[in-house]
Parts: sequence; structure tokens; C-alpha cells
Amino acid sequence: MIISSILGFLVGLTLGLTGAGGGILAVPALVIGVGLNMTSAAPIALIAVGLAALTGALDGFRRHLVRYKAAMLMAMTGGLISPFGVWLAKRLSEFWLMALFSAVMCVVALRMFNQARGSKTAPSTSDPEPIKACMISEQTGKFIWNQRSLSTMIGIGAVSGLLTGLLGVGGGFVIVPLLKRYTNLKMHSVVATSLLVIALVSAITVSNAFSSLTHLPSATWGFVGLVIAGMVAGRLAAPAIAPQYIQMGFALVCGLSACIVFINACQHII
Repeated sequence: MIISSILGFLVGLTLGLTGAGGGILAVPALVIGVGLNMTSAAPIALIAVGLAALTGALDGFRRHLVRYKAAMLMAMTGGLISPFGVWLAKRLSEFWLMALFSAVMCVVALRMFNQARGSKTAPSTSDPEPIKACMISEQTGKFIWNQRSLSTMIGIGAVSGLLTGLLGVGGGFVIVPLLKRYTNLKMHSVVATSLLVIALVSAITVSNAFSSLTHLPSATWGFVGLVIAGMVAGRLAAPAIAPQYIQMGFALVCGLSACIVFINACQHII
């Protein structure tokens, strides 16, 4: 129970600080800490992460950090593409699928870590900001919507939905680095927007999973509560942490998750 409590809190804390890492860390945490098998752990992990993400998104709304139009667009696109990912997953070797995903996460982790290190030594805040596909207007403080920004958000949602369907994870891991790359959002806003997308995409699946909860151990409810508590702690701590350190934390979590995925992949060939 103590291990479960610690792991649950850490999962929520990670999700609150980085906007990602919840789902892929929650399943092994439930297996190790609660003693569930993978089949039983998956719906609990989804419920814990979905509710925690919703909690974080509501906090983001309170702080005016969430870009809700972009989040809804990405979530809708991801929801449409996700079934194709499920279909594709049934036709691919699980080992190569998970190994490839692990490699992608390693690349993302390295890029985010190097980007965070580079931001520490940025030449000058007076330098002109590079033009990206999705830009926030200085006059309105909102996204400048045009064909380029619209297609970019749809593309991010599609990639997220595809990976979610393939492996049941991938929302935050894809959304956070892509929003950072293709928008001029600050890291705190990227995290808050990612949390809303995760909450929206999880909503339908979470509601369906409630019907099976009567067969799950009562300890799992404590795990869900601690994930949410960790999320609250993460959101409270986030404003006090420099964005580059949050990016580094995301990179480290991404690298850790890549190792977990690869180890699980190797179990399929042993």
C-alpha cells in the first residue's frame, strides 16, 4: 500500500508538471504497487490519468493558460483517428511496434532536453521571435487561425490519436513536444493545453470503464485519489519552476518511459 501510494503520487506529480507521462507510468505503477495484472491495470490507469488531467485542465482554465479551441480541435481529430490506430495495431508485430515507439520517445526526449539546455543560453530576449506554424497574436493574446495553423493542429491531433490507438498511450508525449515545436506557447500553457486534450480523449473510455470497476481491488481507488493529489501538487509547484527545467523533467520522464516500453517489448520475444 505504501509503494502504491508513493507511485500514484509520483504519477500525478509528473502529469501535473509536464503534461505527459501519466498513462505509460501508471500501468507499471499499478502492476508493481497494487499487484494487478496488465489487463486490470489499464482501465484504472486510464481513469486515474483522465481524472487527474481534468483536474489539471480546470486549474489551467483558472490561470488562463489553456488554449481550449486548439485542445478541442486536437481531441476531436485524435478521437477520429484513434480507431485506425487500433485497427493497425492488430496487424503489426507487438515487439516491433513497441520498439519503434520506444525509439521515437528517445528521440523526443533528446530533442526536448537539448532544447531546454539551449534555452538557458539564449542570446537575448530582445531578439525577434521565430515565426512558427501556430502563433499567438500580440494584440489579442489568441491563436492566429489560418490554413497553416489549422492543418498543424489537426496534424498534431491525428498523430496523437494514431499513437493512442496503437499503444493506448501517446497523448501527452506527442502533444507536448509538437506544441512546443510548432507554436510560440509558453511551456506552462503547453502543459495546461495538453492536459485538456488528454482529459477529453479519455472521457468516453473512462465512462465505459466505470462499469467494470466493481471487480477491481479497493486499493485502486486510493491510487486514483493519490494520482489526483499528485496532479494538484504538480500544478501548484509548476509556476515556481522555470520552464526549461520542466522541459528537462519531461525529457527524463520520456526517456524513462521509453525504457519501460522497450523492456515490455523484449518480454514478447523471451
